[in-house]
Amino acid sequence: MNKAMIHESAWIDDGVEIGEQTKVWHFCHIQQEASIGKNCTIGQGVNIGPKVHISDRVKIQNHVSVFEGVILEEDVFVGPSAVFTNVHNPRSPFPAEQYEKTIVHKGCSIGANSTIVCPREIGEWSMIGAGSVVTKDIMSHALVAGNPARQIGWVCKCGNKLNDHLQCPICQRVYIRKDTGLYEIEDEI
Repeated sequence: MNKAMIHESAWIDDGVEIGEQTKVWHFCHIQQEASIGKNCTIGQGVNIGPKVHISDRVKIQNHVSVFEGVILEEDVFVGPSAVFTNVHNPRSPFPAEQYEKTIVHKGCSIGANSTIVCPREIGEWSMIGAGSVVTKDIMSHALVAGNPARQIGWVCKCGNKLNDHLQCPICQRVYIRKDTGLYEIEDEI
């Protein structure tokens, strides 16, 4: 059995589930009832809040806080020092009774030092440039950057920018536009 690797300095609360072959590095805190899938990497100094769900093959780089209400689907990448919020109108004397939800869909990449302002839905295989402030939902395969983040193009599953014909110049995948973003055109055999 391939157990998870948890560094001795990490703090794991009761009721936490961690999948096989997941690595939890130095000075992490994983709070009660969080679940982390298989083959994940949780970088140094990461805080994972209560009841957070992280799917398989997710990579979270150093010094990221994933607060309650955030869901990371399969194959998501979160760059160093990215931030997720979970309260839309924070006021210290009036604490939130319920946290807002942010869903980061399969394959999304979030650049270093980005801020995701809740509640958000981040589309599959989208890419958020480093230092971006995300204040709106993001469509599947969208490439966004800036403060506030704005769409500047489209990206392929492989991470390369698509041309004007929605084709990847590297792997040759072709996409079609729909209401919620791009979808790959499957080859008919």
